[in-house]
Amino acid sequence: MEINEILVLIMFSLFIFLLFTGFPVAWVLCGISLIFIPVAMLADEWFDAFIGIDWNYASLVVPRMWDIMTNWVLVALPMFIFMGLMLDRSGTAEDLMGNLVRLFGRVRGGLAVTVTFVGLLLAASTGIIGASVVLLAVLGMPMMMRDGYSKELACGTIASTGTLGILVPPSIMLVMMGDRIGVSVGDLFLGAVFPGLMLAAFYVAYILIIGFTRADMAPVSDDAEPISMRVIFSALRAALPTAGLIIAVLGSIFMGIATPTEASGVGALGATLLAAMRGRLTLDVLRSVGRETTKTTAFIFALIICATAFSLVLRGLGGDELIEKALTSLPFGPHGIVIAILFVTFILGFFLDWIELTLIILPLVAPVVSAMGFDLVWFAVLFAVCLQTSFLTPPVGFALFYLKGVVPPGINLFHIYRGVVPFILLQLLGLALVFWMPSIVTWLPSTVYSP
Repeated sequence: MEINEILVLIMFSLFIFLLFTGFPVAWVLCGISLIFIPVAMLADEWFDAFIGIDWNYASLVVPRMWDIMTNWVLVALPMFIFMGLMLDRSGTAEDLMGNLVRLFGRVRGGLAVTVTFVGLLLAASTGIIGASVVLLAVLGMPMMMRDGYSKELACGTIASTGTLGILVPPSIMLVMMGDRIGVSVGDLFLGAVFPGLMLAAFYVAYILIIGFTRADMAPVSDDAEPISMRVIFSALRAALPTAGLIIAVLGSIFMGIATPTEASGVGALGATLLAAMRGRLTLDVLRSVGRETTKTTAFIFALIICATAFSLVLRGLGGDELIEKALTSLPFGPHGIVIAILFVTFILGFFLDWIELTLIILPLVAPVVSAMGFDLVWFAVLFAVCLQTSFLTPPVGFALFYLKGVVPPGINLFHIYRGVVPFILLQLLGLALVFWMPSIVTWLPSTVYSP
């Protein structure tokens, strides 16, 4: 093994190790990048090698940073974040939850189905796992506990539905994926529609089956209101504002009327108008949403810039060639190599957030996948489903700890672990279907954009 390949392995291993120290990930990335430039220079001198990295190499980060900050695609990030936060403050989720509970109240498992529907709408508006899981837990958990739902079923429903936020468009993760691997964000949005809906349908089907086979786990409330036209009309009226906003945003993209960046502006404005119509748009709300949007955006862009520096030095050391050589030397064939990438991604998803994986791992493996003849839109969506599954999987799935932080005292971590197991199996089923049937992802983009 050559000295530059050894440095690549040390650099990546050091990154994984330092994550456990608690330092901010952005500073870890930048710090390692700065450290390994002089290390590479010393290696040139001590081992009489030619790696080709010196302090002038670090200046290449500056134009890369400029390209990031002037990238119009990334303008969609703060807009979609603002849209999700403003919808959260507008109270539409609470209103929708209350009306759907009345609609599905007489169905066994109706409360869990309601949580899934509300979570699907939240996924299409917030795009942030933590926000979705916490809001669903705050709204849905007290209702399910009051009506005697199984703790495991309640926890599994909330955790799994909350993870849809990184997959269902307009997802900020898909925006970043499109920018990192050079594919159309609109194609990624279209490709993720059916996988997201398919997983939500799996959840609903499982909940209904449990409701009819294990009535004690998902009972019907004694004071459930009979279904009437008034109840149906109220539910539709509650769902219409959020659904209409999502349709306006995604429809404008899918129909070619607006780019994802322009549509994000429509979403941010629409969410603000919804909050104003509901009397929730105050100066304090606007200030709070603006502050949270700025903090989240700054966090993401700091990671993007520092990950750019890290990737630049890693590539300068020959990291991309090493990864390509390691993957192509696997005796599994093209599909086996993709499975190996997904397995490693699944494991890394226990320790890294989706932002780090999207910024660091995906750009390294995507060229290898593309060279093997696979569609990058399909692979990016497959990558997203794999990440979603890892965030749900014990013992260290991110969604599980978000949920643990807000559940009532009577629910412990083992209730959450047991509750997510059936949903993890459904996730793996969905991942397998997307893997073996790429048309689930590719059919809609090819149909919408076909001449």
